Amino acid sequence: MAGTERRRELRRRRQRVVKTRKILDRVKKGSMSKDTAARKLRRMTTGADVIIQREGLNA
Repeated sequence: MAGTERRRELRRRRQRVVKTRKILDRVKKGSMSKDTAARKLRRMTTGADVIIQREGLNA
């Protein structure tokens, strides 16, 4: 059963990437405010500050 925890980590990471992409797409479309997106990203991942800075969501 070697690598089981690693697989879980990778699955969680991939899911975070997908969810982050969906949130950013909704912001670009205009169906979600920047403040809401920033709050959700902060709650979802530890590297949220970097993503928020990169995408210009610190409004």
